[in-house]
Amino acid sequence: MTNNEKEVLGLPIEDRRWPTNKYKNYTDLAIEDIEDFWDKEARNLDWYKSWDKVLEWKNPFAKWFVGGKINACYNAVDRHIKTEKKTKAAIIWEGEPGDTRVLTYLDLFREVNNFASALKKLGIKKGDKIAICMPMIPEFQIAILSSARIGAIFTVIFSGFSANALAGRINDSQAKLVITTDGGYRRGKVIELKNIVDDAVKETPSVKNVIVYKRVGNDIKMVNKRDHWWDDLVKNEISYVEPEQVESSHPLYILYTSGTTGKPKGVVHSTGGYLLYANRTTKWVFDVNDEDIYWCSADIGWVTGHTYIIFGPLSNGITSIMYEGAPDYPNKDRWWEIIEKYRVTILYTAPTAIRALMKFGDELPNKHNLKSLRILGTVGEPINPAAWEWYYNVIGGGRCPISDTWWQTETGGALISASPNLGLVPLKPGSATYPLPGIEADIVDEKGNVLENGRKGYLVIKKPWPGMFMGLYNDDVRYKEVYWSKFPGIYYPGDYALKDNDGYFWLLGRADEVLNVAGHRLGTIEIEDVLVSHSSVAESAVAGRPDDIKGEAIVAFVTLKQGYEPTEELRQELTKHVKVELSSIAVPSELYFVNTLPKTRSGKIMRRIVKAIASGKTVGDITTIEEEASVDEIRNALDSLKKK
Repeated sequence: MTNNEKEVLGLPIEDRRWPTNKYKNYTDLAIEDIEDFWDKEARNLDWYKSWDKVLEWKNPFAKWFVGGKINACYNAVDRHIKTEKKTKAAIIWEGEPGDTRVLTYLDLFREVNNFASALKKLGIKKGDKIAICMPMIPEFQIAILSSARIGAIFTVIFSGFSANALAGRINDSQAKLVITTDGGYRRGKVIELKNIVDDAVKETPSVKNVIVYKRVGNDIKMVNKRDHWWDDLVKNEISYVEPEQVESSHPLYILYTSGTTGKPKGVVHSTGGYLLYANRTTKWVFDVNDEDIYWCSADIGWVTGHTYIIFGPLSNGITSIMYEGAPDYPNKDRWWEIIEKYRVTILYTAPTAIRALMKFGDELPNKHNLKSLRILGTVGEPINPAAWEWYYNVIGGGRCPISDTWWQTETGGALISASPNLGLVPLKPGSATYPLPGIEADIVDEKGNVLENGRKGYLVIKKPWPGMFMGLYNDDVRYKEVYWSKFPGIYYPGDYALKDNDGYFWLLGRADEVLNVAGHRLGTIEIEDVLVSHSSVAESAVAGRPDDIKGEAIVAFVTLKQGYEPTEELRQELTKHVKVELSSIAVPSELYFVNTLPKTRSGKIMRRIVKAIASGKTVGDITTIEEEASVDEIRNALDSLKKK
């Protein structure tokens, strides 16, 4: 590890004991008897009927709270309107053009009931599938909650997908209804979302109706008898729809995750177990309270938005910010403006977004009053120490603990993270710290043997947890092969990691992103972290390409901070920096300067694209990419080397 990684922040460096016994008592109790632990935790939700059995475990399939009856929408909305929270803001929304709305819990209750009534009048019932493809507007949440209210199973499809990608997911889920908008805003441009949906629905015979919310007011074609304006469906509705009492294991949603190759996987999450895990981890990781103004910057199209924009925050009865636009549009300090404007107390975002904003320097965030912040969070990929320290010192003012969360679409919520609510441990920049209560994680070798601390290996989860997915939609064989076959009976998430001598977990990236260079295994994240630790580098992406001698050669792409120019001298300085800080084995064979890296619209670097280009392979679908020019830039950088 580098010297930066050995530093401990948040508490005095000499204090490595648990600050309180609460966290350790929780974790010990949970691992000792997971059924008793989760039985008690489940009392934080409202149930129509209690469960007969906490866990039915038929490895690798789990059913939680068997016999219990519950409704996710009731727990997110209804139970709060019976209290003083009914007049509290549930959603504070800001659109990209600057328009704003505030929905109290009572407002949300009324909107959800009216739309749920409209869904029922279109013939949607318990178990039916609904596809939702919308920009980040309050109606996105209303559509999801309304689906849950009537027991329909929703599948959210990111609004940046192509018509083909959209059609494939609709056909796989056999959705009867699509909910969308006329369009959406992105960096000042209108995304013609309805046109994309129309092209997709031509290939989806299961779809009988399309509901369209008018967001941008552009001219669109409405298909007679199939298409319905949202406002027309609800304008005469003043309704109450009794929440459907569903079984705890009733599917709440299907979310498709593509991975690096192959057909997208339909991840199925339950209602009771998933909702409980969303509720509890929101409390543990962010220490939420009634006074908080919480902001998760993710798109609801991804699982982070499902768990930590909708079900986690709402089931805890807190106020959330919802923002429609890009983090640096129309101004590069748009995020800092929003935090100051609404006095945000908790910010949860991706390391790539942090690095992208970090390259603009300290001046922009320093122009704004960010003192309302009390907790920071990260999600999506391991955060490098340099970005961690900037986030901690510049955005958090050196006073806000960082909950660096590790989890996946499949896990339903954070599995490894600091927990300000249960007792904050000393923080190490770049480490997700320890597993949360109820999560038994370890590091093993290729044969499944537990490794001693300090050795790199495969991350595994040894016991079931309520947030875990029920399986892959209509594909039990793939579910077993992908997640449970490498280490039989143990969940393998596909990540490479290590535990240090203090037992802290360090995530090193996807196992398929581990490079084999001359017999040495190196995580791409390790090399990227070292590059970003140099004062000139804003972001980096590392991939391997086949090499006859080394097995794999390291190819690195970097973007520079403002004030730095790409030169041969700087290239040499960066390669030397990698050699000094990590190893001569880790020195990139090729290092390119680029203006942008391929990213999703949620800000995550698309490493599969970098890897494909570096290896000379087909890139595949890039419809979710923020700037297609970034792909051409990487290609051109590689082509320029070949010409030389």
